[in-house]
Amino acid sequence: MNKLFASSIGRKLLVALSGMFLILFLVVHLSINLLLIFDDSGALFNKGAHFMATNPMVGVMEPLLAVGFVVHIMYATIVTIRNYRARPNGYLKNLPSANSSWESRNMFVLGGIILFFLILHLNHFFVKMKFTGDPLLTTVIIDGVAMKNSYLLVSSLFKENFWYSIGYMIWAVFLGFHLVHGFWSAFQTVGLNNEVWIQRLQNVSIIYATIIAAGFCIIPLYFIIFF
Repeated sequence: MNKLFASSIGRKLLVALSGMFLILFLVVHLSINLLLIFDDSGALFNKGAHFMATNPMVGVMEPLLAVGFVVHIMYATIVTIRNYRARPNGYLKNLPSANSSWESRNMFVLGGIILFFLILHLNHFFVKMKFTGDPLLTTVIIDGVAMKNSYLLVSSLFKENFWYSIGYMIWAVFLGFHLVHGFWSAFQTVGLNNEVWIQRLQNVSIIYATIIAAGFCIIPLYFIIFF
């Protein structure tokens, strides 16, 4: 097993499998975040955030998610560096668009931009909710249950910081481009690589990436327009 993951194929497999795990996480994360725009009282989002914070299964998944991020970033970096070193001089200099898509040529750059904003995002929300606390995280009672007012923390940033909202939407667009290639490429790596399946997966990847990017963009847009 160690020899497999030390090989070029093994490293690409780890990138693909961790990517698939993160693809599923994005669906869950976006679903919870969209509760922000369906209830201005914040009750729905607070319930969702409270469930995610107190559910034992989610507690088990959090460290796995962290490992998934680390594995994906680390092995994607290794694969990119090794591919660059193995590339002949002048490779793909002529008509690069004829040999590969823009997304595939810029996956590492897109990933770096996404990671940078992810760190800011975690610092603004996850760290405060999980560790340091914040004056906005007051306790509210919803349906007889005491919970943190996560809605106030999140919505306040979108309402009061226009440039953060703009940056959030730009991040969502970059994430979409990253997913356009990453989605079908992950399935190709694990074996669905015949022409029929690749075409189908490429179409699905565009749909999935568009939904994810648009979904995350809708949230700051909602607060910009209505507040």
